[in-house]
Amino acid sequence: MKRIAGHSFTIARRSLGYGLIGAFISLLAIAIYVLEQRAELHIWHEVQLDEEFTSNSKVKDFADYLKLEERLFKQLEEEVYQKTGAADPSSINRYEKGSVMDPTSMAKNWNRTFEMRAADPAAGVLLLHGMSDSPYSLRHIGESLHASGASVIGLRIPGHGTAPSGLVRTTWKDMAAAVKIAVKHLRKSVGDKPIYLIGYSNGGALSVEYALESLHDGSLPKVQGIVLVSPAIGITSTAALAVWQGRLGRWFDLKKLAWNSISLEYDPFKYGSFAVNAGDQAYRITLEIDKRIAKLSESGKLGDFPPVLAFTSAVDATVSAPDLVSRLFDKLPDRGHELVVYDLNREAKIKHMLKNDPAKDLATLLSKANPTFTLSIISNGFDNDDRSADVKIRRRRASGTTIETIDPGLQWPEGMYSLSHIALPFPASDPLYGAGNNGESQTLGNLTLRGERGAIRIPSGDMLRQRWNPFYPYFKTRVHEFCHLENPSKALKNLEATSP
Repeated sequence: MKRIAGHSFTIARRSLGYGLIGAFISLLAIAIYVLEQRAELHIWHEVQLDEEFTSNSKVKDFADYLKLEERLFKQLEEEVYQKTGAADPSSINRYEKGSVMDPTSMAKNWNRTFEMRAADPAAGVLLLHGMSDSPYSLRHIGESLHASGASVIGLRIPGHGTAPSGLVRTTWKDMAAAVKIAVKHLRKSVGDKPIYLIGYSNGGALSVEYALESLHDGSLPKVQGIVLVSPAIGITSTAALAVWQGRLGRWFDLKKLAWNSISLEYDPFKYGSFAVNAGDQAYRITLEIDKRIAKLSESGKLGDFPPVLAFTSAVDATVSAPDLVSRLFDKLPDRGHELVVYDLNREAKIKHMLKNDPAKDLATLLSKANPTFTLSIISNGFDNDDRSADVKIRRRRASGTTIETIDPGLQWPEGMYSLSHIALPFPASDPLYGAGNNGESQTLGNLTLRGERGAIRIPSGDMLRQRWNPFYPYFKTRVHEFCHLENPSKALKNLEATSP
């Protein structure tokens, strides 16, 4: 009987195993089928631009990097724009020559690396944009710092500014290699003057990675400070699974599986389509940062990590303030680091509509015992019921317990309930992502098309997402103070209103 029972159990176990395997294969087949039903790929999704920089490129210095970039954009013109053809007058496809959103037809193509040299530089500043983004995203703060005497480089990070296909193969090591070239060039340009890194989203991760690498490699120029804007430090671990989607696509020659999203390319300075590899590389660099922080902490070298000033929104679909604290700020010895968090608009009365209210997390951060960094929360009442559009800054300094309250003289605009991951570096006056002229002109920042859902190719989430920062003047002032550069009162009034 025991032998029969054991044999029956073995059969049942095998049947269950085969059933689970069959169910997994069926679910996988359904998932692949659904992904393959998405929008068709276009030339900008499949073109291979072999003039793109990689860590193996024969590039000796920044001048070589720019020469290679020149060849890259010539190749983009030949392989994409000339094959796509001219646009009709109302087209918004950035890859149709002469369309409303064609960056090559604009006064300046901000997809390319730019350099603003100062005759007698007070500092050097390297701007590092985010994943799928372009140098345009940090253009405003770059112009402001340049007007105050800094030599500024807005680096086009490899894989960006050309076609979405650029991010199908580019690695974080390619990006990090380009950063090193740009920092070395800045050191030659500004001599012994301080160098600062300003990193937005994935550019923030690249900034932290460079600073950690410079503590290990003495040949790399040191930086005096880092500004992080919506830094992609705490990426969700589910990003690690995305790489398997791309691998399945290669194994079965299903090209659409290389993409998390396939969208209309209507933004001249940011890809609408997002490659699976891009998310994977963003995840990999955060793992590398975790490992290096652990090693440097053990060796006692982390105390030399440069001061950090970071800005993040409490409502952010990409990163979270608690993750940023646990994975970076909590691990850095006190060297004048500060985290600025923008809370949501409490006057908007959306408490009961929120999936997750960040109030509890913010209160926990503010009451943290023995903090090694200053925390500033810009809010109109996450910890009380006395709310108006006026915001206050609640600040707890490093190693302190007292909460200061500061009035910055700022207000939430009507109809806005929070910032977003992408909003922080853009002023309301930005000609592409800003608020428009008193709401009369249409920008991507105030785009509101009403009708039936699913009828248009621009995702409704893109239109709802906040794209500009109503508190940008505060952001600009704090960055100037951090970089020890005087904030010009008049020099940029016209710069911030120029066309893209």
